[in-house]
Amino acid sequence: MDGSENTIRAKQNRRNIIRVIVRKREVGIVLALIIMSSAITAVAPRFASGQNFYLLSRQISLLAIVAMGELFAILTAGIDLSVGSLIGVSGVTCGLALAAGVPPLLAILIGLSTGFCAGLITGWLVSYVGLTPFIPTLGMLSMARGVIWVITKGWPITDIPKEFLFIGRGDVLGIPFPVIIMFVLAIVAHIVLRYTVFGRRIFAIGGNEQATFLSGIDVKKIKLFVYGISGFFAAVTGIIMVARFDSAQAAMGTGWELDAIASAVIGGASLMGGAGSVLGVLIGAAIMGVIQNGLVLMKVSAYWQTLIIGGIIILAATLDRLKNK
Repeated sequence: MDGSENTIRAKQNRRNIIRVIVRKREVGIVLALIIMSSAITAVAPRFASGQNFYLLSRQISLLAIVAMGELFAILTAGIDLSVGSLIGVSGVTCGLALAAGVPPLLAILIGLSTGFCAGLITGWLVSYVGLTPFIPTLGMLSMARGVIWVITKGWPITDIPKEFLFIGRGDVLGIPFPVIIMFVLAIVAHIVLRYTVFGRRIFAIGGNEQATFLSGIDVKKIKLFVYGISGFFAAVTGIIMVARFDSAQAAMGTGWELDAIASAVIGGASLMGGAGSVLGVLIGAAIMGVIQNGLVLMKVSAYWQTLIIGGIIILAATLDRLKNK
């Protein structure tokens, strides 16, 4: 009897473990990623080549980094439409510093500070002025892009030191350096969101901002830094792009805000706030990267690519809405 009871308990434990795994949001999107990759490989075998995976992983890492910053804003039931322009303006300020002979480390700090401070300005307007996130982030999108055009006049900033290029082009043991940066930031972001008081309060604000405020938590201060973090992550992507392309270009980051939002939502983040994970964002960014890369390899027209990506964003937002009803 004891042996049979132990067997039954073991089976129940295995079933419970399977149920927990299946119910995880990330499981469904991982399966979608696998199916999508298999379908693209069947049509375009080059997709599964080692060289393509190397290039694809580097591209995904750039999107994943900025999408992780976007996640912080979305978790508070907000949104940051400025990240694309902050990629550009942070990259340009870093590029200008490098071209002027500033040491690479200091130039990186200048670029990161640009994105972080721009994010704080947006956060201040959201938190202390009381504007709906859509308005100040849209305004910052336009202002930051305007600053880029005023500074560069549309010309790329070159004269980037060769040693700086490793950040965007180098690899360690065959792993692209941007991918390593992505994983380091992902680990830090996961720890902050899941195991710190600050992270738990971010989720609480997204779940019920009024109740969080009434419990004595400084909601305004947290939201202020959430948008600063979003700007910081965008700046990291901008700096890596300067190193990758050996120049700071005026059009850097254009339209990336949509891909970042889509990556977060596809990865399970709720636009209503309070739900989402760093792992989900990484998978969501991978799906976006696979779709874009697959469409290119299948020689789909660029016009159709734009249409398809837009449709994916609408579908992701619709599914998120239905899920929360």
